[in-house]
Amino acid sequence: MLKSFFSENKIEAGCDEVGRGCLAGPVVAAAVILPKDYTHEILNDSKKISPKKRAQLAEEIKKDAIAWAIAESTVEEIDQINILNASYLAMQRSIDKLDKIPELLLIDGNRYKPHNEIPYKCIVKGDSKFLSIAAASILAKTYRDELMENLAVEHSGYGWEKNAGYPTKQHREGIEKFGITDWHRKTFKLFKDKTLFD
Repeated sequence: MLKSFFSENKIEAGCDEVGRGCLAGPVVAAAVILPKDYTHEILNDSKKISPKKRAQLAEEIKKDAIAWAIAESTVEEIDQINILNASYLAMQRSIDKLDKIPELLLIDGNRYKPHNEIPYKCIVKGDSKFLSIAAASILAKTYRDELMENLAVEHSGYGWEKNAGYPTKQHREGIEKFGITDWHRKTFKLFKDKTLFD
């Protein structure tokens, strides 16, 4: 069972992002404030849950949360400021969109760029330790997966409806056959490295 909170006396927001390792599409982050007494039997890291169950959980989280928000950094921003900084920016934007101001941020991972003087705690594998971070991972992933599925309708041949923009064999073969789209991250080393197609 994941933990309900890190600090019992502070308003906490769990925050996570998805899409850092993708070749296409934005990086998406979510921030979630849950009630202190919140419990859930199956809520966990989004990667450990089936797409159907994630979709159900996303609706539950939106209904149960005190506050939640989703934000993104664009492909252009990723190319301009690099993927790490774009990930920070997406997280900061999601936190700024919350209806309630958190007093402590629980950040999934080992790094974060401080923002608005809100104290934070980086937690490695936090989405499998704290409910609020797991909830953020669910919202971010369901949002981004749906976005990439919709983009796949306009840009067929890359398999985005299945790989969400990650560098799978089908995606690499699509790039080799059709070239890159406006949704591809142009500065990623893989595009300049012929081993992409090996």
